[in-house]
Amino acid sequence: MNYEITGNTKLTALLGSPVSHSISPQMHNEAFRLLGLDYVYLAFDVTPDTLKDAVQGLKAAGICGFNLTMPLKVHILPLLDELTPAARLAGAVNTVTVQNGRLIGHTTDGAGYMRSVADAGYNIIGKKMTLLGGGGAAAAICVQAALDGVSSIDMFKRKNASWDKTMEFCLRTASETNCNIRLLDFNDAGLLAESISQSAILTNATSLGMAPDADTSPIPDPAMLHPDLIVSDIIYNPRKTLLMKQAEKQGCACFNGLYMLLYQGAAAFTCWTGKEMPIAKIKQKYFSN
Repeated sequence: MNYEITGNTKLTALLGSPVSHSISPQMHNEAFRLLGLDYVYLAFDVTPDTLKDAVQGLKAAGICGFNLTMPLKVHILPLLDELTPAARLAGAVNTVTVQNGRLIGHTTDGAGYMRSVADAGYNIIGKKMTLLGGGGAAAAICVQAALDGVSSIDMFKRKNASWDKTMEFCLRTASETNCNIRLLDFNDAGLLAESISQSAILTNATSLGMAPDADTSPIPDPAMLHPDLIVSDIIYNPRKTLLMKQAEKQGCACFNGLYMLLYQGAAAFTCWTGKEMPIAKIKQKYFSN
């Protein structure tokens, strides 16, 4: 069918910085076209300093929902009227719906990530995860992995001003999910090596290795990666990060963040439209490596 913007077109969007590399607009607009839905999805470069004004303006303009990417998944929290249970536990939001003038915060990152693991052909339920990062994406992954039955999670982040808050998150999530969760110092190479040696999967939920800084890796020594390890990077630009190249040389199975993007986007799509995204067609067009 022909796809045209009309006077009744509903607006959805991505907020973050940078956003010019994102394929979310292509993915969502193609899904709207395939289903004949009168929606459009745009990307706006928004920083923490401009987030409040951007949200107020979009809400006043009648937006029906939006996504958030780095670095806004935590900064959005004070601007919301309500959180879903998973978003409350994660303390981070990547999807917002507008219902009767109220902003409702959701997290689809964790569910998208866990579905991407299964899509890649791996089962990590009942096994241990080493998780790098303490931001919004890492928190969402930690929550969903714990809810789904990953037995233990070692979360590594730097000891900075948010350390105590992240510790509270880990303790709360562990108590509510019965998953053994530890918060460890990212700069302690010995602890990192020990954790990876005991883990079925290593997940990089930091921005280390993302373009334009694609020559960086979150791992100080590739020898930490053992051949039985699954290495997952939530970054998808570049498609093959330095961490993934290191993992391949060590004989590890690995995959990037493209399918996490697909499945978290599909969940957000349903939040806004009440429809299922035509995943097979979107996957074939935009996510075939």
